[in-house]
Amino acid sequence: MSISASMVKELRERTGAGMMECKKALVEASGNMDEAVELLRKSGQAKADKKSGRIAAEGRVAIATDGHKAAMIEINSETDFVAKDENFTLFAQAVVARVLAGDAVDVVHLAAEKLPDGRTIEQARTELVTKVGENISLRRLARVEATGHLGSYAHHGARIGALVSLQGGNDDLARDIAMHVAATNPVCIDDSGVPAETLERERRIFSEQAAESGKPPEIIEKMVVGRIAKFLKEITLVGQPFVKDPDVTVAKLLKDSGASVASFVRFEVGEGIEKKEENFAEEVARQIEQSKNAANDPESQEPV
Repeated sequence: MSISASMVKELRERTGAGMMECKKALVEASGNMDEAVELLRKSGQAKADKKSGRIAAEGRVAIATDGHKAAMIEINSETDFVAKDENFTLFAQAVVARVLAGDAVDVVHLAAEKLPDGRTIEQARTELVTKVGENISLRRLARVEATGHLGSYAHHGARIGALVSLQGGNDDLARDIAMHVAATNPVCIDDSGVPAETLERERRIFSEQAAESGKPPEIIEKMVVGRIAKFLKEITLVGQPFVKDPDVTVAKLLKDSGASVASFVRFEVGEGIEKKEENFAEEVARQIEQSKNAANDPESQEPV
């Protein structure tokens, strides 16, 4: 069967694969478009598997809201360049919309859910990997449902996102608190949310530091109490100075508005992912050395 240029063009638009790959798939499928798509998906899956071990620490945070409900997801790529690509952005928006509408509890379950075009999210991810040539991964998701006011904020080129649920207050305050959370990265809402092990670790460190001053034990204890109080203000949301008005704490801002924070979630792209540091000059030198060694090794030479 003759494969026309328009058929190749349509297949490229549907899959994002290369022109020669599309033509080959159409020939193998005898011109059947759906079968050709399936063939490319299978080959794309193989390519995606090869890329799956590569570290993806860039990407973007996407947020979707609907009334009192909001969803947020972190999707990673290997480079910031791909994270800004329109195809990647559209994929992120489609996925977070599905998170908002669905009930997946994690990214493993989310991968099997379907997008409006009928593809599963995993199929769409695989095709995107083939198109952009990088590992793409769904890292984590979150949903927030507020009985009061819901605030959301995306910051720094969609690298940081925050969702906040307020009791009392208003929508503007909820957004301001979400912006504050995105900017300052508090550990928890107030003192009660600080993990006991975190508090004990800091107390031990402060005690050892204060002991080096040579002051009497009662003075050392007061120093430790003061440092712990300062530490709690720094890491708790309500203890921090409000980012838009540092003269006012978040606690006072909330009190003056008759509001309280029920919950918050913050995602930052790549946090906790160990990035591989690469030195291009060293990599080139290593490859040259390997080539020299191979050339000097008689056993590595093919027989003539």
